[in-house]
Amino acid sequence: MNLSDKEVYKSAFKKELDIFANKLQGYVSTDKGDWTVKGFIDVVKNIYTISADTKIISKILEIHIFPQLLQFAEIIGYKIKFAEKQNWYPDITFIHTDNEQIKFALDIKTTFRRKDKIAGFTLGSHGAYFKERDKDKNIQFPYNQYLGHYCLGVIYSRTAVSEDFPETDIYQVEELQEEYDEPNKKVGEREVTTVKNLQFITSVIKDFDFFAAEKWKIASDKQGSGNTANIGSIVDIEDLKTENGVFSQLGEEWFDEYWINFGSATMLKNGKLVKITALKDFLEFKGRNDLWEKIVSKTYNRKIVTI
Repeated sequence: MNLSDKEVYKSAFKKELDIFANKLQGYVSTDKGDWTVKGFIDVVKNIYTISADTKIISKILEIHIFPQLLQFAEIIGYKIKFAEKQNWYPDITFIHTDNEQIKFALDIKTTFRRKDKIAGFTLGSHGAYFKERDKDKNIQFPYNQYLGHYCLGVIYSRTAVSEDFPETDIYQVEELQEEYDEPNKKVGEREVTTVKNLQFITSVIKDFDFFAAEKWKIASDKQGSGNTANIGSIVDIEDLKTENGVFSQLGEEWFDEYWINFGSATMLKNGKLVKITALKDFLEFKGRNDLWEKIVSKTYNRKIVTI
């Protein structure tokens, strides 16, 4: 497949992914912006509210939108393959139904707003599969078999609650009860609250932003977590939504080369040999100080915030 054909497929896939992302807010939230998921229910119709723990929220959000992803793939002529193991990249592989050489990687990334304008997440490893692109360690297919690597970003706000508000609660909803149902007063030692309908249960998150982005276009030049080899994203929400990352004006080749060499390439700085962990240093190391002006400076010096 030649380069122009690859670009045609990439452009078409990104266009459809953008349309899909724009529709998801209406699918997961009420007219008021609250998450439509209120909790989980047991066989006696007790509804247990969800903890605000980010890992729990992320997993339930993924489950919530999976049916839409399946439908989306079918509509645009792809089949999808989920990661076979928990720590494998990517979350979802899109494979063209007529040509299995055409593959796209999609990770679902969720995070909450901080101070209204800041959010961030990790964008996958810059370790083994990123460096050895013809190998399949911890990745569904070798990295170089994918025509493009994308993120479906989900940004939300946590619902403000008082300090004495319990992290989880138990409810029974009158509209779900049959005439013969006996109302529960307690589950173990915990009180059960009866409400008229589901709208009386506070959603744990609200005010969603969904966006689709090519991974390299929203990357920063900093790691996204302490001791693991993860690429960090930029953190300004508008920049995330418009794919205005640190490398966005430099190009994907500079993103690849920088992160392949991150922390392993060294240079002399102030008379000392140091590992290269900043994009300006890397460009200097490559003799390309002329490209400094192409580093997107709005987010370059901002502290990376990820979960």
